[in-house]
Amino acid sequence: MTPILFYGVPEGCSFGAIVALEWSGRPYQLGRIQMPDQVTSEAYRRLNPLGETPTFMTADGQVFSQSAAILRHIAGNPADPRLDEMLSFLTTSYFGGFSPLWQAVEGASEADKAFLIPSGRRKVARAHAQLEALLAGRDWLVGDGPTIADAYFFGIARWNEFHQAIDRSAYPAVDRLYRRLAQDPAVRFALAIEHEEPATSAGGFRGHVSLEDALARLAVPA
Repeated sequence: MTPILFYGVPEGCSFGAIVALEWSGRPYQLGRIQMPDQVTSEAYRRLNPLGETPTFMTADGQVFSQSAAILRHIAGNPADPRLDEMLSFLTTSYFGGFSPLWQAVEGASEADKAFLIPSGRRKVARAHAQLEALLAGRDWLVGDGPTIADAYFFGIARWNEFHQAIDRSAYPAVDRLYRRLAQDPAVRFALAIEHEEPATSAGGFRGHVSLEDALARLAVPA
């Protein structure tokens, strides 16, 4: 069975896993999960009880979630403390910086927005300042080339365009990394997939699969 990544749209944090799959060159399929409706459905919760994306189904039918775990599985790398450190920062501090801004657009009252938006912008600015320090003049987050950390970074960093939280150019190293990744074929592929535009894979993509068909593979009633 071909592995399946269930990714959330629009603007899901599962974006980085699509990039990582493209970089891996191995066969995979994608399952498109609409947020917030489908991701919280009873059918999807049979794969992920938390009602979140991403979720990954391996070739032998194992199912697990959480971005860091999925990215690690895709990369198949041995333990690397520096990579683990960077992924931990990205999945907590960097991701979390945008949380108040997402809360503001997900049904918050005007009074709550008056607090959430300025708070979110401060958090995003702080996270970018921290990431600027962690980059320390390097071209990539870890090592001498792109890794799963860079893939995950871009998937979160693009949220700044949606929320208009900060001026990224105030963080030169972070801005250079973002612009470099924006030209990567795997990143461009993932963006096209999200927007349902024509997308050219490096060769591993084997098409989309519906949630119902994926559940049928596991003999789980949809």
